[in-house]
Amino acid sequence: MTKPQAAPLLVAALTLTGLTGLTACTGADTTGAAVEVSRGSCGVGWKAPHGGQQTVSVHNVGPVTMEVELVDPGTHGVYAEIESLAPGTTRPVSLVLVRGSYAFTCLPEDSDAETGPAVTVKDGPAVGASPVAPVSEVDLGPAVATYRKQVGAGLATLAGDVTALRTALASGDRARSQAAWLVAQTGYSRLGAAYDTFGDAADAIDGLPAPGTGDFTGLRRIERGLWHGEPLPALGKVAGRLATDVAGLRKDFDRERTDPNDLPLRAHEILENTLQVELTGDADQGAGAGLAIMSANLDGTTMVLEAIAPEIQQRYSRWGAVTGELGALKSLVDAQHRNGRWTPVAALSRTGHERLDGALGQLLEDLAPIAAIGEVRRTQ
Repeated sequence: MTKPQAAPLLVAALTLTGLTGLTACTGADTTGAAVEVSRGSCGVGWKAPHGGQQTVSVHNVGPVTMEVELVDPGTHGVYAEIESLAPGTTRPVSLVLVRGSYAFTCLPEDSDAETGPAVTVKDGPAVGASPVAPVSEVDLGPAVATYRKQVGAGLATLAGDVTALRTALASGDRARSQAAWLVAQTGYSRLGAAYDTFGDAADAIDGLPAPGTGDFTGLRRIERGLWHGEPLPALGKVAGRLATDVAGLRKDFDRERTDPNDLPLRAHEILENTLQVELTGDADQGAGAGLAIMSANLDGTTMVLEAIAPEIQQRYSRWGAVTGELGALKSLVDAQHRNGRWTPVAALSRTGHERLDGALGQLLEDLAPIAAIGEVRRTQ
């Protein structure tokens, strides 16, 4: 998988399942109730609101940036959150309050968490915001261990695939080399969630041409050469470096730490990147293999979801919809693999492209909350 571009900075707070989400403002939006937060004093002015759709303006009157969460004070389940609320900044929290207890928790930089006074809503509707139990690093430990084991096995397979590619290039058979390249490329693409752990090796193995220079190495460089008539012996040298880079990655991977936050985040990012560079054709270096790589990225997303399912499935009401949509999109993509050949993205009919775009767009929308739900939170 090509390393995703940096996601745009979210000014709005993350949305958790069951909520309408949080809307940020840069000025002093004072619609609805007003609450002040600071280090050592969280939730000043928080009074029992009426149930139903409510907007609470949260104003940081302290000197440090902080995260602010609206929680169930009994369970610490999170209803909504605002990330990076800077000093002097006000942002509104909008959601449907049901009957129950609510409190604000403040998490200032370099300070302990503090939960303010609880209030009780007695007249709320039966259906509205639902708290999400916070996820700890310990909770995600088994998922990380499972995923790392799978990635380790995948890297071993990739090493074998690169060896097969070098052998094909040495044989002088371009068609054989092209087939071997696709096996290696899709094998690497299935490991997309681990790219942050891979560090610089990710660009060396699967990077696109550098802006301004056009320089690059690895699988995409070999793709360009194979489909643009470059002599195979020259590509064999590129494949030799690729083999060295893969061997180095295998050695380093065992020593590198995988951030537990990576897995819930990559569940969305893998396919967001697919939409940006595969379905647009931006990553194509001549093979027309965007849909083959998309299929592999879907496999990679499935691997992530299966690893985090024990913790996240119970926290996310649309988990079943996500897995159903993922399977349906996988079938839709794989239908473009006929007689041993993949349809190039550029050769898709307008209707076919729109069907893929629509299905992927819906899946991305339903995957997006997983990053917020699975984010490791501190409660102290």
